[in-house]
Amino acid sequence: MRLIESIRSSDDIARRFRDAGFWRNSGAISDLCRWRDATPDATAIMAYRADEGSAVVSYAEYAHHVERFAGALYELGVGPGHVVACQLPNWWQTQALILAALRLQAVVAPITTTIRPRELQRMLRVLGARVCVTVDEWAGFDHAAALGEIASRLPELRHRVVIGEPVGDEIDFRSFFEETPWEQRHPVALDDAWEDPDCVAMVLFTSGTSGEPKGALHTQNTMYASAISVGDLDGFGRDSVRFTPHAVMHNVGQNNAQAVLLAGASMVLLDGWSGEQGVQVLADSGTTHFVGAPCFVYDMIAAIGGKIPHLPALRTVRCVGTTIPKPLVSQLSDVFGARLLSGWGMTEIGIGTVTRSDDPPDWAAHSDGRPVMGMELDLRSDTEITEDRPGRVFVRGSGVCVATVELDSGALSVIAEHDDGWYDTGDLAVPDGRGGIRVAGRAGDRIGGVFMIPVSDVESELLKNPGVADVALIGYPENHGGELACAVLVPATEPPITLDQLRKYLTAKGMTEWYLPTRVEYVQALPRNCNGKVRKELLRRWLMAAASLTSE
Repeated sequence: MRLIESIRSSDDIARRFRDAGFWRNSGAISDLCRWRDATPDATAIMAYRADEGSAVVSYAEYAHHVERFAGALYELGVGPGHVVACQLPNWWQTQALILAALRLQAVVAPITTTIRPRELQRMLRVLGARVCVTVDEWAGFDHAAALGEIASRLPELRHRVVIGEPVGDEIDFRSFFEETPWEQRHPVALDDAWEDPDCVAMVLFTSGTSGEPKGALHTQNTMYASAISVGDLDGFGRDSVRFTPHAVMHNVGQNNAQAVLLAGASMVLLDGWSGEQGVQVLADSGTTHFVGAPCFVYDMIAAIGGKIPHLPALRTVRCVGTTIPKPLVSQLSDVFGARLLSGWGMTEIGIGTVTRSDDPPDWAAHSDGRPVMGMELDLRSDTEITEDRPGRVFVRGSGVCVATVELDSGALSVIAEHDDGWYDTGDLAVPDGRGGIRVAGRAGDRIGGVFMIPVSDVESELLKNPGVADVALIGYPENHGGELACAVLVPATEPPITLDQLRKYLTAKGMTEWYLPTRVEYVQALPRNCNGKVRKELLRRWLMAAASLTSE
C-alpha cells in the first residue's frame, strides 16, 4: 500500500511536539547504537523458550543481528516505504527483525500468532506487504502452510520467510537471515542510518472503536512518546529489567520494547504463558518492572498457591489493557510485596493514562490514572457526566497515531484532519477526582480486554449461517476484568443452532479463535430503535439481568 509513504506528521505538529520535548529527531536505531557503544556487554534481551531454554542477547549482539537482518531484507528488495509483515512468537529474533525493517525505513506490520488466515489475508492485502516472516508451526497451528495457501491471492507479496522448517519456495530464516553475513555485502551499517521519525514506521492492528478491524499507523515518534512517558514515571533506567507476557506483536509488547531500548535496560521475553512459568521467569530474570493485563497476574497468584515468592528485585506491577478488579490490588501487595499501578491506552493512542507513585496506595482499584505527558483528554457527553452516565473519551497528543486504515476498504483517515486532532476512543469514563479517569465501559461495539473483537465482522459472518435469522454480538464481563462475546441470536431453525455449532462454523471460515462467542442467548427479535439500529446498550444490561427486553 504505497499510500503509506505519503502519510507523515505535519511540520507544524512535529515542531510543536519537538519544542515541548515529546518528540525527537532520531529513532530506535540511534538508541541501539548508543548502547552498543556505551554498554556492549550489557544484557539487552533475556528470551525464555518453553522448548529450548533461554537465550541472553547483549547490546553488541543485538546490534549485530539487526545489521545482518537488515542486509537480508535489503537483499529481498525491501526499501523505504515497503511493508514487512511478521507473525512470530516472543523470540529475540522477532524484535531484531522489527528494528532491521526500521533501519531500512520500511514499514513493519506485527501480527499476533492468534490471527488466522482469513484476517491475515485481509491485513497483508490492504498494506500491500512485500515480505511476510512467519513461524512454521505454533501452538498447534501450521502458520507456514496457511500463508502459502493465501499467497496466490496476494499479488504484492514477493517473499515468504519461515522460522523453522520451510518447504517449497519459502525462505529459511535461519540460513538466510541468521547465518549469511549480509552486513558485509550491503550498505546497511547502523552508524550510516538516516532516520525520519515522522514517517509511518509501524502498523498495529486493532478492531477499532466501531468493531470494524483497522490498522493504526504509527511513526517512531508517536511510539517514542508513549515509551518515554511511562519510563520516566516508573523510574526506568539502565539497571531495570522489564517483563511483559504480552505478545511482541501487540501494542503493549512494542511499548515495552521501545521503553527498554530507550533506557538501555533489559527486556524479558517468554514465548509460552502459564502462571507457573511467569513466576519462575520473574525470579530467574530479576525482573524489576512487570507489565501485563490482570489475567496474567491472576494466573501467577493461582500458581503460587498461597506461598510468598522470593522476588527481591520486583518494584512495580503495572496492569494495563482493561479495568483492574478491586480485590487484585490488595492481593498483589500481599503476595508479591510490590505496588500495583494501573494504566489505560489503546493501539491507536499508545499509553493514555497511568496511576503514579504519588497516588494513594490502592488508587489502581479506583482509577485508570492521569494523562501521561503530551496527552490531552476530553470527556464528552450531551448530559451531565455521572457514574451512571459516563462521558465518551476523546484524546489528542504526541502518542496518537497519525492515521488509521480500514481493513476492508483500505480507506485512510488522517487524525489531524478531523476535530482539530481529537481522536474518539470509543471508551466511556468518569473523572476520578484526582485529574484522571476511571474507564466505565466501551461505547458502540467494542468487546474485549487485552484484544478487541471485530464485532461487525463476526456478526456479518454469522448472518451467513442458515441457522441464524438475526444476531448481535454483545460483550459480557469475565472473571478477571475483561470481556467475552455473547451471541444474542434470533434462530432460523428449530431446534435452534447451538453455541458449539456456531463456533465450529466460524472456525471453518478461518475466524480467529478469540473472536468466537463463548455464550449464546436466544430472543424472538432484537430490540431496535426508531432508526433500525440494534439497542446494544439495552442488550448488555439484559445480559447482566439489569433490564428487561419487554419493558424498555
